Amino acid sequence: MDMTDDTTRHTPSSRPRTRTTVAFGAALLLTAGLSLAGCATTSASVSTVTPSATVTSSTTVAASTGSTTASTIADTTAAAEAFLATLTDEQRQAVLYAYDDETKTTSWSNFPVTFVQRAGLNLSDLTDEQQTAALAVLESLLSDEAYATVVGIMGGDEYLHENSSSTESSLGQYYIAFFGDPSDTDAWSVQFGGHHLGINADLNGTANAITFAPTHLGVQPAVYTNADGQQVQPFDGIYTDAFAFFDSLTAEQQATLTSGEVTMCAPGDTCDYPSGSGLTGADLTAEQQQLLLALIANWAGMADDETNAAALAKIEATLDETVIAWSGATVYDISTGDGISFSISGPNVYIALQAQQGSAGADVAGVSTSGWGHVHTIYRDPTDDYANSVTQQAASGMGGMGGPGN
Repeated sequence: MDMTDDTTRHTPSSRPRTRTTVAFGAALLLTAGLSLAGCATTSASVSTVTPSATVTSSTTVAASTGSTTASTIADTTAAAEAFLATLTDEQRQAVLYAYDDETKTTSWSNFPVTFVQRAGLNLSDLTDEQQTAALAVLESLLSDEAYATVVGIMGGDEYLHENSSSTESSLGQYYIAFFGDPSDTDAWSVQFGGHHLGINADLNGTANAITFAPTHLGVQPAVYTNADGQQVQPFDGIYTDAFAFFDSLTAEQQATLTSGEVTMCAPGDTCDYPSGSGLTGADLTAEQQQLLLALIANWAGMADDETNAAALAKIEATLDETVIAWSGATVYDISTGDGISFSISGPNVYIALQAQQGSAGADVAGVSTSGWGHVHTIYRDPTDDYANSVTQQAASGMGGMGGPGN
């Protein structure tokens, strides 16, 4: 979906992938919404907003982000300014925060917006033009793969709205906020998310740097059929990369990996970056390390080639000290078992993926909405969360990754 007129399109990352890709129609799908849960239900009726998604077998996805950090920052800044130009003065005041406002750390979570209030503007309160302009900010910021994942997550919310019996009222509610004024030079941040999504992207043109730490990606269900009758599987790329790494290990390495302690760090809350126990990067061959980095790239590599390479090089520099632990399934088969959980904890990266053993009332016959089909993840950088612009505050209200139905 080409939602911007003034950005230059570039070639996306050439990093090999085996996954279903998503192409996007121009229309936004607006419906009366209900949503799902971290855990409890409310009866309020709201509207949801999702871009329409169509699974294809081609490699054509959303328009590419910039091939360099500078071009991504320029494109995203232009898209943000275009979005701001569509807003009223009152809306501009609501979406803009000071760059170092502590709200940045407490207004995102893996819990519904009825539990943890998000910053900024709710897309469902915007006009079609404003919604399109808001999503154009994400399209300019993210790689094709990352944007496809985000749209797939949002489409899953819409699928549950249409097909599950949940009465929770916040699934499908997504908020956008800017911390600092959009700029090609000065540092500023984009925050976007809802229950199964929390993107915190810090852009700094002077430092020529973009970071996505911290970010929350979640999914429910594992696979769904969209309005065109085609299947969408938002986390297929993550699962494919995870099992490519797992399958590369020897039996002895797998035993060490699965005997380790999978750690968890709650989105939207403080974290001591626990390392736990398990397999270390030093235990891996060079090929296995590259497969691990490919898995990490699902979170740390969400932008252009230059930004992604810098983030992964930083992580690779301390990979020997990084601890990986795994529990759950040892074969990628979402038709059986309770899914997987793993953690990757090192000096420059913390990633945790947890299968949620509960559907949170979002049951759909024949569809996985628990375990494989209900997953929360977190990515953080112990050295550079929020580009060190603020310190993570303890979340107000509820937060956390653990527990059935979260």
